[in-house]
Order: sequence, then C-alpha cells, then structure tokens
Amino acid sequence: MTELYPTSPPLPPLPAGGPSRRTALRAAGGGSLLLGLGLAGCRSAVSEASSDPKEAAAGAAPKRGGVLSVAINADFTPALLFAQSGQSLQQRLIYNTLTRYDDDLTPKPELATSWTYAKDGRSITLNLRDDVTFHDGRAFTADDVIFAVKNLQNPVRAAQLRSTAAAVTGFEKRGDHELVLKLAHPVNNLFDLFEFMIITDEKTVEDAVTGKKLIGTGPFRLKKWSPGSGLTLTRNDRYWLPDRPYLDGVELRVIPQADALISSLRSGQSQLSFHVPGKSLGTVKSDPRLKITDYDTGAGAVYLGVNTTVAPLNDRAVRQALAWAIDRERLLAQTLGGYGIASAAPWPKSSPAFSEAHRTHYTHNPGKARELLRSAGHRKLELPLLHIALPGDTAIAESIQYDLKQIGVHVTLEPTDGATAQKKLIAQQMPALWSMGHGFAQVQPSTLAVSAYPFNEAKNTSKYRSAAYTKVVREAWTKPESGVAGANTLHEKISGILLEEAFIIDLVVRGQVQVNADRLHGVTQNKFSYLNLDDAYLV
Repeated sequence: MTELYPTSPPLPPLPAGGPSRRTALRAAGGGSLLLGLGLAGCRSAVSEASSDPKEAAAGAAPKRGGVLSVAINADFTPALLFAQSGQSLQQRLIYNTLTRYDDDLTPKPELATSWTYAKDGRSITLNLRDDVTFHDGRAFTADDVIFAVKNLQNPVRAAQLRSTAAAVTGFEKRGDHELVLKLAHPVNNLFDLFEFMIITDEKTVEDAVTGKKLIGTGPFRLKKWSPGSGLTLTRNDRYWLPDRPYLDGVELRVIPQADALISSLRSGQSQLSFHVPGKSLGTVKSDPRLKITDYDTGAGAVYLGVNTTVAPLNDRAVRQALAWAIDRERLLAQTLGGYGIASAAPWPKSSPAFSEAHRTHYTHNPGKARELLRSAGHRKLELPLLHIALPGDTAIAESIQYDLKQIGVHVTLEPTDGATAQKKLIAQQMPALWSMGHGFAQVQPSTLAVSAYPFNEAKNTSKYRSAAYTKVVREAWTKPESGVAGANTLHEKISGILLEEAFIIDLVVRGQVQVNADRLHGVTQNKFSYLNLDDAYLV
C-alpha cells in the first residue's frame, strides 16, 4: 500500500510572543417565516488570527496545487453516509447538494439553478444545471434528484430529514433538467432538505454505504479509503465550477488522540481540524501560525439525554432536577474553552426561536435540584451515562458526572465508540443517560423536532411521547403561511414543552470550532457541517 500520509517538512521554531488578534463578525437580522425559505436567522463566524499584512497579501491571490491534510478524531461511517453524524466533513467534498444557504438562511443555487413554488405550497419546480457530470463521466439529470429524494425516504438510510423527504409524494420530469416535486402538504423546511441531501450515483449506492465506491459530482473524487486511517481524495478535473478546486487533493487523517492531533497541527503535518478539544484551544490560540474560527451557528450543541422509560427518570421532577444540577457556565469555560453559549434551550442566537428567557430557564442551582429529588422521594440515585470515547466528549461527561454527584446522583460512565453511539441513538437503545452533541437547531426551528433523533416528535431517543408536542410541531412544520407572529407563538410552545418536560437537557449551544494553518484560505462549511473546499487554497 502506498503511503497515505506523506510527512510535511517541519516548520521553523515559534517566534517569541503571542499573536495579535483580529475579530470579524458577520451577523444579520431575522425576517418572516416564508414557505420553504429560511429567511429568519443568520450565521456568523468569529476568527482569531494574526493580522500580519504579509498574510493578507498572500491571501489576495488564490494559488493552485497542494494537498490539504485534515485531522479528524474519528473515521467516517459508510453505513451512516446519508445521516448527519459526528464525521460529515467529506459530504460536500465528494458530493453536491441542490442548494446552499447563505448567512441569512436564504437558499442559493448549487445543482439547482432556480426554483418556483406553487401558490398553494404543494409543489416546487426546480431548474437544474445541464453541465454537470458524475465522477464516472455520466451526466447529471433530473432522475438523480428523484433517486436522491427516494433514497432518503428509505428508513434504512436513517436520514434525519426523512420526514421532509417523505412529504414529496410525486415527481414530474420536464426534460432532463427540469423537475417538479409534488408535496403531500406544505412544509417550511424544504430547503433544509436541499442543503442536507447529497446527490449520489444510483447504480453504486450500495457500494457507497459499504465504503467501496463514493461517486458524486463534487470537487474531489475518492482515491482510497483506509478504514480507521482515513480518506484520500483527488481533484475532480471535470468539476462543473470553472477552475475549481484549487487544491490537488485532500487527506482526512484519523488522529483520535488529542495531543497527537494538536501536534499534527502545530508541526504543519495537518493544516485543518474541527476536532480540537475545548480544553486545548488555549494552546492553539497562543500559536501565531494557527487560526481559530468559531462558527457560532449552534450546529454542535452539547446536551444530556434522558431515557424517560427508565425509572425514576419517567418522573418529570427528577428530569428537571438534573437540568438544575448542571453548571453550564463552568462546562463552557473549563471544558469547551469558552466557545459557545450556556443555554437550557437548543437554539443559537441566530435562530428565530431563540429567547433569553429560554436560554436561562435552568441555571446552576444544586439546592433546587436536591429539593426536587427529595420531593420525588429520592436522596441518592445510581445511573449509567453513555458518552463517546473521545477526549473532548469524555471531558464533557466527566463534568456532568461531577455536577450530578453534588445532588446525590452517581453516574457510571460508559465510553462508547462514535459509530456505535450513533446507532444506539437512532435505534432508541440508549441507557438511562447519555451525553452527545446535536445539530438541526441552526436551520428552520421545525426541522429540529421533525428530524433530529433526540427531539423527533414521532420517535425520539428518549422515548418521550406527547400529543401536545406532536400537535404543535406538526403545525409549525406544515403551516408556514402563519406569518412571523404565528410562527413565534409556535416556537414559544415548542420551547416551553422541551424545557418543562426535560427529556433532552441542553447545556451549551455551539457551532463548529475550526483550527487551521495561517497559510490555508477559503475554507467554509454549510449548515450541516459539510466541508466546502471549492475556493480553498494553500500559500
């Protein structure tokens, strides 16, 4: 086997002194909840880096060539290719989506060039690019979009946005590059689906979910997957975007040990990572050759999950006690490096569902937590807590363990590999407690409750059921014509149920934290943390 990860030459010694700081904020206000369009909300990124004018000059002219090395803490799981998991970076490298959101949640063209909604909200007409080919040379057509939707409707794919895909009940082709999607009912998150749904090759899809072949229309082609070691991608010379990508290739290298991952970044062997543990970000921040970008979208919120069928967690008062017990501010500062916001609700500040009252609904109050436990007849509990066996996730679980111990709840940690944890999450096989991260609060608010496994109103990991929850979620999802006031009322009701029932206990809302070499430019992500390197280059 050829060498998968060639070693880069070492960089010169660190200069004395720390880096200067440059902070850039991009934020935009809200708007009405329009049919299918997420015009409510915004996205911002905060970068901290050297303000060296030479760097700015170097970044002005893109440079072609080079192989980017991305350090990841876990390998991708082919069986979960069509679900968002802890490792989804490769999605937009190998594949494309129909549309992409800008910072204001306005959809922009990708493989779909334009679209028109019917007045009744029950169909949408898509015009598709006619100059796109798959990696094997086959032309992209409307048939590929039909397959992509039907593929996500298949429960075997475990796609979080399956409910939205299932709302598409008919297809009308008007040639190879015009397609009408017919809906069973209006939905307000169709463009969430279009941002989430990768366009893959139908003939090789079964090979894709075993990792044998990954054939898409994206900027890079799969050269090799070495299970447990990573992916090697090479430039797609027939990419539809002119003169892109600039890079010759990308390597996603699995480095599970935090110290080794950070060393890889500091030595220059890796130039990009989204998996530096929060406790280690201070070390990275002091290195003038590295930059930190905080995508404060809420795409990676930290939460404590509760199995409501395990006694005494079937008692709402006990669940609320756990919510009062956690010191979110300490978790944020000490374990997550200060990146994110302590929050009892799942919404980032950019979401139309966000409110300060919901964010602070539960604060650290161990006295109140103990009182609730006693009122429910408990002074001491012993419970298991599953977490992913990676340094950052372990640190989060240990912080939760410490706080719960202070109120008499003793938890035994159960470290679990990420793929197994994700499968347990999907199959509703979690123990009494678990700690993981969730997304889906960064797009349309209804998407969280009809798509994310921890929150899904029809079938969630906590096994929580409520007719009231289902009613308000379905109304928020299928009645986008309700306008701003009506939408806000529905968001308020959803948040109220989540906080009162406490089957998912949100702790910190955060986005992806990107660490990259200062010689890397042009990196972006979509709303579902798919890595976009169309415009990326090394200098």
